[in-house]
Amino acid sequence: MSAVYRISGKGKFGKDFGLRDQIRRASVSVMANIAEGFERCSDKEFQHFLYMAKGSAGEVRSHLFVAMDLGYVTADEFHALRSKAEIASKALSGFIRYLAPKKPV
Repeated sequence: MSAVYRISGKGKFGKDFGLRDQIRRASVSVMANIAEGFERCSDKEFQHFLYMAKGSAGEVRSHLFVAMDLGYVTADEFHALRSKAEIASKALSGFIRYLAPKKPV
């Protein structure tokens, strides 16, 4: 999240208030949904919020493509942030599978 804030505050990206604010909200939403789901004290609800967090990670990746297309981020910045978002998304998928109800054999 802090990397998204740093990158989105620089240059033209920092002046594109719509995209800047949207990517920031999406990155914060990943953490917020994990926290909110955990506090629900139910695996089913936690899993639901993990799905929402995963969606927000996808939203961050989507906004990064827009930022790259507009020249707001360098290729290195794009790849570094995209990689972090993908790692988070894969970790969330694993956690979602872990929480999934176990089917009897």
